[in-house]
Amino acid sequence: MSVNKVKAGGVTIGKGLIIIAGVCSIENKKQVFKSAEALVKICAKHDLPLIFKASFDKANRLQGSSWRGPGIKKGLEIIAETKKRFGFPVLTDVHCVSQIPSAAKISDILQIPAFLCRQTDLITAVAKAGKPVSIKKGQFLAPDDMKFLIKKAEDAGNKNIILIERGSSFGYNNLVVDFRAISIMKKNGYPVIFDATHSVQLPGGAAGRTSGKKEFCIPLSRAAVAVGADGIYAEVHPQPSSAKSDRGSVMSFTEFDKLISSIKEVICP
Repeated sequence: MSVNKVKAGGVTIGKGLIIIAGVCSIENKKQVFKSAEALVKICAKHDLPLIFKASFDKANRLQGSSWRGPGIKKGLEIIAETKKRFGFPVLTDVHCVSQIPSAAKISDILQIPAFLCRQTDLITAVAKAGKPVSIKKGQFLAPDDMKFLIKKAEDAGNKNIILIERGSSFGYNNLVVDFRAISIMKKNGYPVIFDATHSVQLPGGAAGRTSGKKEFCIPLSRAAVAVGADGIYAEVHPQPSSAKSDRGSVMSFTEFDKLISSIKEVICP
């Protein structure tokens, strides 16, 4: 199935398998640099292009007391320094229109979080920023409905769009992945990336915080690549058990390396 090629720095999305990986939430510069260094080595080992992702603000938390991150000023400073040091393109998400100008100066891709994917003003403003747009499919949204969100971005003059599949709500505190969604979304003519770590979350499943079952990251990623995903999206942490965000689903560097090795068995049997 032919899809538009989307350029982000030196990486072309929609032309062979790519990796979008990084930290769920910026905790400090050491954590980000250590994660970036590990991911660069792993992706180089497997000869796959890397787009690094990092979030300066996790605004969609269940509890008001949950860790959100360093904020936009400090967070973007760390992202900019990481990008300069390692030379990869970067992706970050924005939660409101006021964040877009600052984020667009540094980020190669601006991302619409899943919970905000229907926010017309946000999509329109991100699309007008002149950077590729990543739209995460909401857990509550049918894959065929993504065409309406795509049209919002296109109507704002942007056709550099990627779509992210990250599972669908299945009752309370659970997600499932319908792999038909990848094929359905690709019919819109844009690359579709599979989010391995968010798809195994159990939202709110740990007494007020999100837990997860990351043992399913590898089998789900293999299935996603087999049905045509253009890349894998994942989050890592130097010590997942102490991560301040999504500790039940973020991967260790060793686990991420095993994931990449496993999906390569699918594309290069």
